[in-house]
Amino acid sequence: MSTPAIDLNETAPLSEGQRLFLLYFTAILIDLVVLNLFAEYWQHVTVDSFTVSMLAAALLQVLLKLTLAIEHRVADYFNARPGKTARVLRFFCAWLILFASKFVILAALDIVFGGSVEFDGPLHGIVALIAVLIVMVAAEEGVLRLYRSLGD
Repeated sequence: MSTPAIDLNETAPLSEGQRLFLLYFTAILIDLVVLNLFAEYWQHVTVDSFTVSMLAAALLQVLLKLTLAIEHRVADYFNARPGKTARVLRFFCAWLILFASKFVILAALDIVFGGSVEFDGPLHGIVALIAVLIVMVAAEEGVLRLYRSLGD
């Protein structure tokens, strides 16, 4: 009898590298599924091939994590400052970073994939991109919550 490729009974704790690998690997697979479902069922999202969608999902994951890292860094800067002005600037800057990042993401997709990945429709595809990104983040969070609930 052959040994399974994945031993689910292995009890050794995961290293930080292994934990991050599983986290990002899972997130990219979730993003891949979401992107392909949108491409299949919504006319505002077009992806030329499965290979392109895999690469696009990986790029989207990197860009989303980078956006959130920048947003958190700016938030930490303003959170360290006292007063109402700092609080208002924190929320304004967070909104600005999250809003502007969508244009950066669309530009990055266009530079890397050209017409192989397209978001069309209202506001030159921004609405479609935002819809895809919201569903990606929600799906990732849903899977993470399910995973955590299984450990209880």
